[in-house]
Amino acid sequence: MSEAASRERERKQGWASPGGAHDRVVRILKIALPAGIGMLLAFLALVPLGKDKDLSFILDKNKVEVAKERMRVASARYRGEDDAGRPFSIDARSAVQQTSREPIVDILGMSARMGLENGPANLTADKARYNLDTETVNVIGPILFNTTDGYRLETRDVAVDMTTRTLSGQDGIEGSMPLGRFSADNVQADLGERKVVLTGRARLRIEQGGVR
Repeated sequence: MSEAASRERERKQGWASPGGAHDRVVRILKIALPAGIGMLLAFLALVPLGKDKDLSFILDKNKVEVAKERMRVASARYRGEDDAGRPFSIDARSAVQQTSREPIVDILGMSARMGLENGPANLTADKARYNLDTETVNVIGPILFNTTDGYRLETRDVAVDMTTRTLSGQDGIEGSMPLGRFSADNVQADLGERKVVLTGRARLRIEQGGVR
């Protein structure tokens, strides 16, 4: 046997002999490994309690729910000004804009308020569509317009231009004012000037003493 092989054999025998380096390494690992595992578990348990946490995740586009509407708002309010610079506001119980390409907002429970020369006036309707670009309201179903000085107008399926304070409709109109009650098939009304043009079976019932 060569001298190099003899030295290698003696080194291995010394490593494996009782009380040698191998036994010391095993004794150290018996203590260090359980302690390290315990420290790791404690660290993992305390990490969620830290204040600064950075989370990252990946979304599957095939499993993510996509909203059908661009905007849905409860108790919405829209503000604007008419041609004379007078403010108006439109309140809605709920408002939905279907897409960003269409400036149309579907409104439920509409209440609009506008300032007129003789005081404020109110428009109320159950369902309407508001055009954000033209600031016009297309009412679907009945609408009520009234003022603080006694004018009242009831109709349905009309278009209201908030900037010019005008109303138009072709599906029947009826209403009241201090002079009396009226009805017709079609209407063109200037709400600010109290001018109403009725066409098609127009009728007016004058109430005696209505105007003082």
